[in-house]
Amino acid sequence: MKKRAFITGITGQDGSYLTEFLLEKGYEVAGLVRRNAGHDFGNINHLKDEVTLYYGDLQSPESIALALYEFKPDEIYNLAAQSSPLASFNDKLGTMMITGIGAVQVFDRARDIVPKAKIYQASTSEMFGAPPVVPQNEQTPFSPANPYAAAKLYAHQMASISRRDKNKPQFISCGILFNHESYRRGINFVTRKISVAVACIKNKKKHNIPLNEIGQPIVQSGKLKLGYLGSKRDWGYSKDYVEAMWMMLQADNPDDFVVATNEVHTVEDFCREAFEVVGLDYKDYIETDPAFMPPVETGPLQGDYSKIEKKLGWRPKITFKELVRIMVHADLAKFS
Repeated sequence: MKKRAFITGITGQDGSYLTEFLLEKGYEVAGLVRRNAGHDFGNINHLKDEVTLYYGDLQSPESIALALYEFKPDEIYNLAAQSSPLASFNDKLGTMMITGIGAVQVFDRARDIVPKAKIYQASTSEMFGAPPVVPQNEQTPFSPANPYAAAKLYAHQMASISRRDKNKPQFISCGILFNHESYRRGINFVTRKISVAVACIKNKKKHNIPLNEIGQPIVQSGKLKLGYLGSKRDWGYSKDYVEAMWMMLQADNPDDFVVATNEVHTVEDFCREAFEVVGLDYKDYIETDPAFMPPVETGPLQGDYSKIEKKLGWRPKITFKELVRIMVHADLAKFS
C-alpha cells in the first residue's frame, strides 16, 4: 500500500521539489492550496494531475481538518508560511496568524484526525537572529530579529510541546533550515532577484521586467537595487534540502535538525558569482537602497549540519558556485 503525504505550501519552491521527490518514491501526494482567480498552481503546474489538491489555508482550521479527514495522510509536511522576513515587518499580525498559529492549527487538527501521522515542521535559521556564536547548531540560543522569525519560533516551540505531551504525544520533527534557493524561489527573495537581474541585463531585456517588492522593475536604467551587501548567509539548494525533510520522518523518533552547508557567503559574494557566470562585473550593475534593508539586521548565519549527517546520513550535494550557476542559467532561458 502506498504511503500518503500531505503538504501545506505545496505550490512553493520547497513544496514543488518535495512533491517531485515523494512521487518518485511512490507516494500518493496531496496538498493545500489557496484559491486564486487564475487557477495558477505555481511551481506544481506540471504536477497538478498527479496530486490531490484541497482548497484552503492555515487560517482556516476547517479546511485543514477536511483535507486530513478525507486524505488520511501518513506524513504531513507543514511548509506554508508568510515567508519574507522583510515583508513581515509590514504585516506582523498576519505573519503570526499564518506562520505561527497556522502551524499549531495543523498540529491540533492532525492530533484529532490522524494522530499517528508523522509531521515535519519547517523551522528556520532566522530564529537565531544575530547569534553570539558561529556556526549555529541545535543548541545555539534563539533570538529572533524579525516578526517572521518570531512566528517561526512560536511554531517551533509549540511543536516541541506537542512532542512532549504525556497524554497525546505527536511525532513532530523540526528542520531548522538555513537559506535554500533555486530558480523556483520567489522573485522578491534576494538571490532570485539577483539571478533574474543578471538574466535581464545580459539579455538586454527592455520590457516585461519583473517587479520587486515595492512595485518597481527589478532592473532600472541597467541597475539592480539591493539592501546591505554585507549580509552573511549559509546558502544551499532547495532540492537537496527536501530530501532532509523526508529523512527526518523516516527516523524512529522525532527530533530537531539543522540543515545547512557549513559555509557562509555575503550577498556581495552572490552578486559577484552570478554576474561572473555571464562575464560581467557586478560592480557596474549594483546599487544599494535603504528601502531594501530590514529595520533589524539578522546574521551572520552559518549552520553546522553535523547532527543530521551523523544521525540520518544527510549532507548537501550542490555547492554554492553550482547553485548560483543553476539559477542564472535557468533565468537566462526564462527571461530572454
